[in-house]
Amino acid sequence: MKIKEIFNLARVPSILILGLVYVAYVLIGGVVFWKLEGDLGQKDIADLLLSKNRLLASYTCLTQEGLEEVATVVQEASKAGLSLKRNSTSDGFWKFTSSAVFAATVVTTIGYGNMSPSTTTGQIFCVFYAVFGIPLNLVVLNRVGKYMLAIERNISDFLEGKTGRRRCTRFFVHLVSYLSGALLFFVMPMSVFQMHEGWTFSQAIYYCFITLSTIGFGDFVADSNPDKTYPQWYSVLMASWIFFGLAWLALLINHCIDILERLNTHFKQTWGEQKQEGESAGADVNDPDTQVEAEDEIKKPPVTQ
Repeated sequence: MKIKEIFNLARVPSILILGLVYVAYVLIGGVVFWKLEGDLGQKDIADLLLSKNRLLASYTCLTQEGLEEVATVVQEASKAGLSLKRNSTSDGFWKFTSSAVFAATVVTTIGYGNMSPSTTTGQIFCVFYAVFGIPLNLVVLNRVGKYMLAIERNISDFLEGKTGRRRCTRFFVHLVSYLSGALLFFVMPMSVFQMHEGWTFSQAIYYCFITLSTIGFGDFVADSNPDKTYPQWYSVLMASWIFFGLAWLALLINHCIDILERLNTHFKQTWGEQKQEGESAGADVNDPDTQVEAEDEIKKPPVTQ
């Protein structure tokens, strides 16, 4: 029995297959991270315990309780954006420029975690600010992404009219668009971060992707080192980079989704899973995939001549 016939007999819904692939992908990622970081994490813990014992041995007047108090002060200073390496104090995290960048990380759902409101009124305002700001951000990013796509299509149509080759022209335009976006939102910011943050190449590109994908771990955050003095334009540049970079990456992800959907359609046609009209009408009513496709057809606007 062929694979095609087995799938037709089993009639496995695609949502179940996608769910299994998703769970398997997450579990595989967990295993890989466990193997890559697990041993190193244990080594880091052992090194920290050794450093702690050396510290207590070197400073005999420092007890365990005193060490915990020092650790609390260091933690609070780090959370407030203050440096303990010098006597003078900086303005902390909550300057206007850094506060504006924080507001941008809220509505974009990046949420680094390096700074957060500590007052009750600030926390309540953050909730309502995010409730209205996140949908607004999605609408604006969607509109900006559509304008980017429209510009790309206009360039593609113009070149098609000149060359007469549709597929090659579209592939070339997409390739140039991807490379230009990677240069503008990854390579150039990476150089700026290396210069002003002192990060390595891998750390800078890691930060760029973690930020633009809205993962936002918070282990690397630009414009947040209390031991550095940043220029005034740095925060403005960061906010602009985050906004337009999110729109470009969302457009890139939409292109990837479109490619996967096309591949899915191609495989369906290859395996003969396309059903004729009127076939298995009663079974299609209870089929979730058929219901989703029917809803998509209903939502499509009528074509006007």
